[in-house]
Amino acid sequence: MDKLLEFINTDNFLLILGVVTIILIIFCIILFTKYYKLNKRYNNFIKKMSKGSNFEETLKIYMKKVNDVSEKNEEIIKYCQKLDNNISKCIKKVGIVRYNAFKDTGSDLSFTLALLNEANTGVVLNGIYSREMSNIYAKPITNGKSNYTISEQEKEAIDKAINSDIIEIRD
Repeated sequence: MDKLLEFINTDNFLLILGVVTIILIIFCIILFTKYYKLNKRYNNFIKKMSKGSNFEETLKIYMKKVNDVSEKNEEIIKYCQKLDNNISKCIKKVGIVRYNAFKDTGSDLSFTLALLNEANTGVVLNGIYSREMSNIYAKPITNGKSNYTISEQEKEAIDKAINSDIIEIRD
């Protein structure tokens, strides 16, 4: 402890203390200079951003707009989810078979058309053409089956619709 007190009383201690003080003063000057430049840049930035108006009010307006957009996005997402849920009920699968119902008509003018949704539920339409008249019959389809008697052409159209993921019409 005595050696420390002796060193404090020497000129070397005062010299070291003076150098440290000068270094600290230089650091303070550098820091104040950097602070001044940064503060000036910040103020210029604020002036440019607010274009002469209150920057805080401008920022509040932008934040409100961002929140409004966020709320709209949530509404859009909910609407899209609702559409996704409803689209499974829409007609997505189509199968068609053309055939000649009567030998005397000449061409394949009769048809069977199956229209199904994702759950293979929908309707099968059978259009029978003859020289004297033309009739269309409809039968409900649930899970690929019908409670009514299904003809060979109707069964083929239903199978085509079930096996198609896209709307496809074939002869």
